[in-house]
Amino acid sequence: MLQLIHATISGLRTVRLGGWGRQVGIVAWGLALSCGLILGLTTPAWAFNNPELLPAQPTTIVDLAKVLTPVQQEKLGIQLEQFEADTGWKLRVLTQYDRTPGLAVKDFWELDDHSILLVADSRGGNILNFNVGDDAYRVLQRTFWVELQTRFGNQYFVRENGEDQAIIQSLQAIENCLVKGGCRAVPGLPSEQWILTLITSGLGGVIFGFAARPRQENQVVAWKWILLFSPLWGMLFLAFGLGPVLVRTSEWVPIFRNIAGFMAGALIAFLVPTPTPSTPSET
Repeated sequence: MLQLIHATISGLRTVRLGGWGRQVGIVAWGLALSCGLILGLTTPAWAFNNPELLPAQPTTIVDLAKVLTPVQQEKLGIQLEQFEADTGWKLRVLTQYDRTPGLAVKDFWELDDHSILLVADSRGGNILNFNVGDDAYRVLQRTFWVELQTRFGNQYFVRENGEDQAIIQSLQAIENCLVKGGCRAVPGLPSEQWILTLITSGLGGVIFGFAARPRQENQVVAWKWILLFSPLWGMLFLAFGLGPVLVRTSEWVPIFRNIAGFMAGALIAFLVPTPTPSTPSET
C-alpha cells in the first residue's frame, strides 16, 4: 500500500503545474494520500481470503457469528455428517459478521459440484445466502433457492424465530427436497401464504357466482357465462388458490378450507339479489 501511495505521489510530481495547477496538484495529492490510508486501514477487515479464521480440525459448521448454541452446533453437525454419509450430498454452514474466511472455505471443505454452502450474515436485509454446486442446482433450481431465502431469511422470520431457526429450518427443507430428488417449491405452507390462497379462492368463487347468475327467463344457471369467465375464476381458484397448497403440503385441511372458501364466495355472489332500476310512475 505504501508503494502504491508513493507511486501516486511520484506521478503527480512529474506534472509541471502553473499557479492554479499547483493548488490542484496539492489537493489531488492529499486525496490520494487519504484514500491510500483509508484503504490500508480497511483492507484487512474485508479480505477475501482469511484461512486463519477457520478451525484446525475438520468440521461441518464454522460459527464465527456465534449464532448456534453448543448443543445445536453439535446436533446439527452430526446430522449433516450422517446426511452426507447416506446421500453423498455435502451440506456446510458458515456464519459470519464482521470478518469472513472468504475463498478459504472452498479448500477447507473441498467444495465441489455436489456441495451446498449456507452462509448466514446478519449485516444485510436477508441473512441467508447459498453457494450451490452444479449438481445440486440441477436438482433444486433457482426458484427454490429464492423462495427458501425469502421465507426463512427475512427480517420478520428472524425476529420472530431467531437466526438459529432460520439456519436449521432451511437445512431441513434442503435435506427433504434432496432426498425426494427435487422440489418445485419449498415444503411447508406458512400461515400468511395460506391466507393469501384462501382470499384468491374466495375471489374466484365470487366471479364464478356472478357469472352463473341467470340472465334469461326460466334459466337456472348461465353455463355460457361460466365458461366465458372460466380463465379468470379458474386462474384465481386453481392456479393461485389450490396450486400453491398442493405443491407445498399434503395436508387436506387447507385444501378443504380453500374449496369451502370458493364455494362460499360463489354461493353468496349467486344468491345476492341484483338491484333493479325503478320505473317512473304514470301520472
